[in-house]
Amino acid sequence: MKYIILQGDGMPDHPVDELGGKTPLRVARTPNMDFLASHGTMGLVRTIPQGLPPGSDVGNLSLLGYDPRKYSTGRSPLEAASIGVKLSPDDIAFRMNLVTLLRRNDSYYMDDYSSGHIPTPEAKKLIRTLRRVLEDREFMFYTGLGFRHLMVWKKGKSGMKTTPPHDIMGKEITVYLPRGEGADALIGIMEASRDILKDNPINKLRVRRGKKPANSVWLWGQGRPPRMPKFREIYGVKGAVVAAVDIVKGLGFYAGLSVTNVSGATGYLDTNFYGKARAALRLLANHDLVYVHVEAPDEASHMGSAKAKIKAIEDFDEMVVGTILKGTKKFKDFRILLCSDHPTPLDVRTHVSEPVPFVIYPPLKEAPPPRRDAKYDEIYAKKAGIFISQGDRIMGILLGKIPII
Repeated sequence: MKYIILQGDGMPDHPVDELGGKTPLRVARTPNMDFLASHGTMGLVRTIPQGLPPGSDVGNLSLLGYDPRKYSTGRSPLEAASIGVKLSPDDIAFRMNLVTLLRRNDSYYMDDYSSGHIPTPEAKKLIRTLRRVLEDREFMFYTGLGFRHLMVWKKGKSGMKTTPPHDIMGKEITVYLPRGEGADALIGIMEASRDILKDNPINKLRVRRGKKPANSVWLWGQGRPPRMPKFREIYGVKGAVVAAVDIVKGLGFYAGLSVTNVSGATGYLDTNFYGKARAALRLLANHDLVYVHVEAPDEASHMGSAKAKIKAIEDFDEMVVGTILKGTKKFKDFRILLCSDHPTPLDVRTHVSEPVPFVIYPPLKEAPPPRRDAKYDEIYAKKAGIFISQGDRIMGILLGKIPII
């Protein structure tokens, strides 16, 4: 049996006024996902346990069959693993976004959490400059992908409160700066970065080209390295991950899954959708399970663009889901899980903890028969009447180890 998990990050949404009160999933043309919905077992699953933040680390842990209440330590240690940074047990990793701050009078506002989705080659030069000026034996800086980078605080503190920059778009930043023990050190680095980056030649060139400058760093998502059992030890199958973003790749590393890099996979709207699907099909030749993650819908939601989100969903449907459906014909037995890690509604432009639609195809024998008129969206998932309250159970259900109802 071959298993494929197709994860469209942040696809579920709230009704959108400009879409006539419909969600992007409802409006988007998604014949392949709709086929799965109308021929498979559909329902809702809660991927974010009550009391935990609705982050991608928590949601993806759930979908991979790990209880986030036991294994979630923060997103940044996962991202560190993805880029080959080894953490000691007392090290603290932080996500370090390159952001655009807008100054008005004596206040700073979050203008863009991604510095206009700055490309990696430009970001790498900026991080190199920060490293030369700020790095010491206590604070280390590492280049990631695009706007997503890493800082490690050796023997640091992790109990402070930090805020994701995509949660505060357009807001004055003072009340969202780190708070608690150790916060002063983080704020000092963030403030120092403004002076270092403001006159950098990369940023001057970006401004001349009409692009947003990466004029500050923003530190958040801290955590210590997790201790978690290997996926194969728990579930008895050999698995692989296809993803662009470091958080999912790092989760794959900690879970002992094979992690594949796909040329042109950017973690953005222009990612290599076809390349990811083709890589997954190749991996299925010598793996039992492949987890395919696509970030594009989530990024469109953070941008606040309904048009971009619909396009991202349609691209995911055509180039990923459609390619996988065609490719699985060569396997005698297979099962597909279609899902998201969390909703990212356009009205709030950030993650929320609400349940997400899922489909398992072919349908499970113990579940009610499929609705032939179903579409893959929030409404039909709720109508299906199946609710999985603990998200990490869905892996056992997919593998046939536990019943769905």
